Amino acid sequence: MVGLVVTYLDVAATTRVDPRVADVVMHWMTEDFGNAGSRTHEYGTRAKRAVQEAREYLSGTVHAEPDELIFTSGATESNNIALLGLAPHGEQTGRRHIITSAIEHKAVIEPLEHLQSRGFEVDFIKPGSSGRVPVEAVMERLRPDTLLVSLMHVNNETGVVQPVAELAQLLSATPTYLHVDAAQGYGKVPQDLTAPIDMISVSGHKIGAPKGVGMLVIRRRGWDRLPLQPIMFGGGQERKLRPGTLPVPLIMGLAEAAKIFAKGHAQWHKNAVDLRTRLLEALAKTRFRINGDQDHAVPHILNLSFDGVDAEALIVMLKQHVAVATGSACTSASYTPSHVLTAMGLPEEVAENGLRLSWFPSQAADLDVEELATRIAWMQPDSA
Repeated sequence: MVGLVVTYLDVAATTRVDPRVADVVMHWMTEDFGNAGSRTHEYGTRAKRAVQEAREYLSGTVHAEPDELIFTSGATESNNIALLGLAPHGEQTGRRHIITSAIEHKAVIEPLEHLQSRGFEVDFIKPGSSGRVPVEAVMERLRPDTLLVSLMHVNNETGVVQPVAELAQLLSATPTYLHVDAAQGYGKVPQDLTAPIDMISVSGHKIGAPKGVGMLVIRRRGWDRLPLQPIMFGGGQERKLRPGTLPVPLIMGLAEAAKIFAKGHAQWHKNAVDLRTRLLEALAKTRFRINGDQDHAVPHILNLSFDGVDAEALIVMLKQHVAVATGSACTSASYTPSHVLTAMGLPEEVAENGLRLSWFPSQAADLDVEELATRIAWMQPDSA
């Protein structure tokens, strides 16, 4: 509708491409458009050099070496390479035990379910009502045949930060590898990912880069590379683990977005906290609960359940005011209760009606928190 302003509160699903990033992407699409694998002319040389510079910068953001990073299409592909690529080593060594959490994204859960069909035993740890998986619960399940622990960095529905840095320190003294899906955490809680995590999955479109690009960090242990095997074939451009022509424009966009986000992180964090505070103060006129441990959460994701209000009906009522979701974009078409909130052991009516609000301050500057709270309060039984 002409003149309709809908505030975007769904950045956990995706972010708008930063205009500065779009300019960089367009340059590498229309001017320096060479193939980084072409070695016989300057177009290819410039593209190869640019990719190497991007690799050096991005690997440095997590204190890894440039040759410990491969470019992918996003965190889903990175997760699949990490989980399925390590499986042959587990099969060869008899280490078929994997530990994960019941609140992982489907991009981790479904590859692990596939491994179960191949004879792997997967422990799915439930975090309890806090939404945070205790380190002790992971360490207690370690066995001599435990190949891998896979634990997300920041939960995409609740914003709760998982103890991946502490877990990395403990597992580094064992033969068990650690994989972290950092789709929601990369850039937002940067210090955690500098810990000795063996594999880190990242998606660019969560920080203002285009969709379709990400990375997988694969750290050495000492001098030894992780025993990953490729799951796709056809060129092996990325350390023979990921084939295909490198998408130079997207890679350059990812690097530019990471630079912009890192430079503005302190202000972003402050503004995100300020908006959260204003929002919660306005919502005091409603009856709600926050799902997840707020002492360990990012400042830009809130999962709320409103007393007596159906989340789907609320979304419909609010759709001309704000863009929100009930949970992961990958499952938003389903009307089943959130598997995350269910795994946290929350009451059925809470799990069914969780509403996720997620924002970047720059994309939510026009949010009228009082109007939003008033509309929600109007939906509640016995409202004034």
